Amino acid sequence: MWTDEPTNRREFLRRNAMGIGNMALATMLARQNLLATPTSKPVVAQSFDARARTTLGEPKAKAMISLFMHGGPSHMDLTDPKPELSKRHGQQYPGEIQYSFANRASKKLKGCQWEFQKHGQCGTEISELLPHTAGIVDDICLVRSMYTGGNGHEISIRFWHGGIRGVVGRPTMGAWLTYGLGSEADNLPAYMVLKDPGGNPTDGASNWSNGWLPPLFRGTVLRAKEPRIHNLTPPDYLRGELQRQNLDFLRSLNERHLAANPGERDLEARIESYELAARMQVAATEALDISGESEATKKLYGINDKVTEEYGKRCLIARRLVERGVRFVQLFLAGQPWDNHKQIAKYLPQVCARTDKPCAALVRDLKARGLLDSTIVHWGGEIGRLPVTENNGGNGSNDGRDHNGQGFSCWVAGGGFKGGMTYGETDEFGHRAVKDIVTPNDYQATVLHQFGLDHKQLTFQYNGQEKTLTNEHTCRVVKELLA
Repeated sequence: MWTDEPTNRREFLRRNAMGIGNMALATMLARQNLLATPTSKPVVAQSFDARARTTLGEPKAKAMISLFMHGGPSHMDLTDPKPELSKRHGQQYPGEIQYSFANRASKKLKGCQWEFQKHGQCGTEISELLPHTAGIVDDICLVRSMYTGGNGHEISIRFWHGGIRGVVGRPTMGAWLTYGLGSEADNLPAYMVLKDPGGNPTDGASNWSNGWLPPLFRGTVLRAKEPRIHNLTPPDYLRGELQRQNLDFLRSLNERHLAANPGERDLEARIESYELAARMQVAATEALDISGESEATKKLYGINDKVTEEYGKRCLIARRLVERGVRFVQLFLAGQPWDNHKQIAKYLPQVCARTDKPCAALVRDLKARGLLDSTIVHWGGEIGRLPVTENNGGNGSNDGRDHNGQGFSCWVAGGGFKGGMTYGETDEFGHRAVKDIVTPNDYQATVLHQFGLDHKQLTFQYNGQEKTLTNEHTCRVVKELLA
């Protein structure tokens, strides 16, 4: 029984160790990574809830936004200038090439028809097709030596997201991050996906799959149009006290059922997701509503322009989500609009015009709000393009470029990555990565490291095997990319 009489420290701790206030304090300290770090070798326990978890490494990043560009942006036309390629336009390529579409193949070199210029204090060369990206080069780390080893879309997409080339059904990096770290948002999912109005990206739901991780860690897909989440607002007759009573009753039934079935991890995850859905009714509505943003901010993202309006809105929503504690956000385009097999002179400028300004605005906005230091922004596709002309070597308006997973570019900003730098090289034609090669597994290991996680120790037991995202320990954390 509690008394007002003085007590010693041991008695105070005995009485208060499990108090509500102390539990709340522990939760807040954990979310701010202020709890003492264990000195023993870390072991990541399997977790089946969304509560925020501490990391044994020092995290530089708290959130990530992936701007994934399905189809394979043409690096030699956008981010990786090749003067020798343009100089030898129309000549025969001297090496061996693996084509995806041999019936349309050619060995005639196709030079870049757009100009490159140096930008920023760092002097990084960027194509005229990306004028807004050119304005943020001092904030981005441009990797010009990405390598998947495969030219196909799906096999490389699965390598990027799931860690193994071509293997379907594995958890994506977003699922691994939320499994390892939990959520900093009490009322929003930790992992959210912003879809395109035109439909799913190539390889569909595999892009945000939880695989064999608990379903709680699967990406929550937002609709491309309003309402972005169906059935978020209860009908009028259920609102208020009646809804609260119903939710309390449902919670008691769930708890009773869980108590009768201990160890049912899928059940725990499902209950957690149901309770989150109830909490989302207010939080998600507010987070997805951009009407309160300033006109200057909307203009920054291009929301006043039909060309950039849709993608700009999604980039702005992504910022609002990480601002509210969402851990991982993905933006996708329908199909694979960067897959420029033909009429590259027409279609490449179109997709650049649609996405360039919003992507750069996201980096600028995060930086202005003090969020870029703790938020990783990734831009890039699953492959690049070949340096030769597709369409039987034609030099007319119908020619394009075939797939190339042997060397291409991506960029990363924020979250402890170095700004204003380029890393790696492709050969003089832009075909193969030849210096400081980076694979998707290297990229994944580096991103996990920035979140305070070790890619070797973030594990999950499945079918008697210890699984990891990278699936191999031969990959590396690319420390040269880190500040």
